[in-house]
Amino acid sequence: MTSFRAWLAILAGALPASLVAVLLFITLYAWPAIHFNGWGFVVRDTWNLGNAYGSPVEVGGTSILPGASYGILFLIVGTLLSTLIALLLAVPVGVGAAIFLAEAVTGALRIWISFFVELLAAIPSVVFGLWGYVILIPILSHYVFPVLSGALGFIPIFAGPTGSGYGLLTAGVLLSLMIVPFIAATLRDALVSQPAPLREAAMAMGATRFETIWRVILPGTVKILISATFLALGRALGETMAVLMVSGNALNYLPQNVYAPISTMAAFIVSQLDSALQDPTGMAVRSLAEIALVLAIISIIINALARLMLVVWGRVAIPGGRS
Repeated sequence: MTSFRAWLAILAGALPASLVAVLLFITLYAWPAIHFNGWGFVVRDTWNLGNAYGSPVEVGGTSILPGASYGILFLIVGTLLSTLIALLLAVPVGVGAAIFLAEAVTGALRIWISFFVELLAAIPSVVFGLWGYVILIPILSHYVFPVLSGALGFIPIFAGPTGSGYGLLTAGVLLSLMIVPFIAATLRDALVSQPAPLREAAMAMGATRFETIWRVILPGTVKILISATFLALGRALGETMAVLMVSGNALNYLPQNVYAPISTMAAFIVSQLDSALQDPTGMAVRSLAEIALVLAIISIIINALARLMLVVWGRVAIPGGRS
């Protein structure tokens, strides 16, 4: 028994140990870039690989290409804004889909619809990206964005120009489609597993079906919803190919409205890797590794906040539900 527990402890510890190992490797590899860039790395919005045809120069004891400068504020802004839009779109749709699957349909119909919803999570991101490039961008740029700008143009972020369809809102819409299955499938299972006496008691007290779901069943799954939302958030933060294909891959540009082209940290690493490998000093690749480190830190902070929310929520009684 002791040996079995020891093996379980080793297996359980392998996952956090692997995370620490990856973070340690990225930190050590990116350390020259961290030392060279300083805190300005996250507050500057200028990324310049420098003159690839010039001879390397020494700056502060570090060898770089002439004119090289590394700043990723525009990447952080693009990543966080596109993820925020994705969540704002995906959470209501995911909750509605989960309620529909758990409460409105039964039997074989529920099984088949649930299968197709979950199948969305299995589609490769590059397929989503190609669909977004061929279908989503023309639809949004020709039909949706002009209407949105005309109706909500008095709000600065919705004012024109609407651009060519590549940009922040397009990336957010595509990301929302990719993360909806995580929210819908997880919440549906939680709703289905709620005890039947809860529904019967609420109905017996005169509550309508909607009131029963909204005030009795759904509050009991709030912690599950928070967990599913942050799981989807992690997927959105790290998405690469799909965002790269529809975001416009903007360089050194902060979006002025929701139609503006952007670039995210994960997509930028992929798009710039080939050019960075041409840097004989290696500083460009190490700066890309620093971007990866910043993205990992953001993901860890967000997941830590999620755990904190769950701990706090567990200590507070949920009105109309269970703690």
